[in-house]
Amino acid sequence: MSILQILEFPDPRLRKIAEPVSVFDATLEVLIEDMLETMYVAEGIGLAATQINVHKRLLVIDVSENKDSPQAFINPSFEIIEDELLEYDEGCLSVPGFYETVSRPSVVRVTAQDKAGENFTLCAEGILSTCIQHEIDHLNGKLFVDYLSPLKRQRIRSKLEKEHKDKASA
Repeated sequence: MSILQILEFPDPRLRKIAEPVSVFDATLEVLIEDMLETMYVAEGIGLAATQINVHKRLLVIDVSENKDSPQAFINPSFEIIEDELLEYDEGCLSVPGFYETVSRPSVVRVTAQDKAGENFTLCAEGILSTCIQHEIDHLNGKLFVDYLSPLKRQRIRSKLEKEHKDKASA
């Protein structure tokens, strides 16, 4: 398995809309395993392929306490089941070190394919619902900072750009 590089905001590649996955083969399985390994090493609970500069509609998630319940969602979509909003302090592996409160629907029905291309549907609530919505946003070129005020978003952008500049000159 390989640890993959995670793109960081404001990298413009994070805004690219992902294309559907049409080939379900060993290469896809390796990509899923590499994404899970990368997510675990980065101590995240979700990772979209867009974040590693692979613009395919693929995401991985593991919201379990022991990090022993990995899930892959290929070509995912969701519909809102509960209009009630859940507020959660979201962070993002592409926006390291920042956490902000975002409101999202509390319950969604997710339709996706597994690594063999088989369709499945599940009802997600709580942190799983939030995480799936967050990662699908990535596939659509959207980041959690887009839910924040322009001032907060610009402050985060400026801090990360400075960190990137400092790293490059070190």
